[in-house]
Amino acid sequence: MAPQNEDPFDDPSIRSAVAGGDIDDLESNPFETTSLKQGDSGYAPQVDLDEQEEIYPTSTHGTAPANAMRMDDIARREREIEERERELDARTERMRRFGRNNWPPFYPIVYHDIAGEIPPDSQWIMKDVYRLWLLLAATLVWNFVTCLLLLIITGAISDLIMGAFYMVFIGTGSFFLWYRPLYFGLMKEHSFFYYVFFLFCGCHLLFSIYAFVGVAAAGCAGALTTIHWYVQRGWKGWLFGTFSLITTLGFFAQGVGLVWYYRIIWRHNHDKGHTFDQAKAELASHGMRAYLMNSARI
Repeated sequence: MAPQNEDPFDDPSIRSAVAGGDIDDLESNPFETTSLKQGDSGYAPQVDLDEQEEIYPTSTHGTAPANAMRMDDIARREREIEERERELDARTERMRRFGRNNWPPFYPIVYHDIAGEIPPDSQWIMKDVYRLWLLLAATLVWNFVTCLLLLIITGAISDLIMGAFYMVFIGTGSFFLWYRPLYFGLMKEHSFFYYVFFLFCGCHLLFSIYAFVGVAAAGCAGALTTIHWYVQRGWKGWLFGTFSLITTLGFFAQGVGLVWYYRIIWRHNHDKGHTFDQAKAELASHGMRAYLMNSARI
């Protein structure tokens, strides 16, 4: 029988059960915690600074390249906007002076936009014919320079006068009489424009043959003129012969190219079902003045 004065709760197992932990925990001082020892009511467990920086990054060294890239992108966009504004201002000024016309660039008198007005399946034809016309214009200018050189060498002025005439009237006439009708024909697919092209381009091909032959004193430094000066002795003959040879090759190249595309356009006209009767009906319906003065609106 146990002594009456013995405390029933003095048993170690009971004390541990009541405390909810190990007996060692009860034996330790419950007030000896780290926070109370340091006397700081707001104390928090210390965390490694490097680890804390990874969790909550506060440094800006990682965002500096991104900020620089954004600034570069903003500057690039500002430059693009300024460039577009300058282009729009120039276009507005040009339209104020010349209307919608954009060709030739130095003094626009017509509107010319193959990519915007010609159907995609016909653009290659129009672009190649445009290059041939540019070759013709360059050849006419070179022919004028050659005739000017001939005036300096021999004093003959007749070739210079004819060369100037060809440069102005053949260049301008070819653009409006067969190049523009083809442009409108491919754009609108009207029979009238195709037959105008066939008529005047055929006449131009005859001129190309004439210019390539190069009859003396006719204002065209063609093959005969080239041969005549190459057989002459001295540096003057070789100099003028070389200038004349370039002119001859220019007339030959644009003439052969036009023959090739004349055939292609003739086939295109046939495949589209255009006829001469349709061309006459279109002319009677719209009138010659409408085609000559306002072709783009037909």
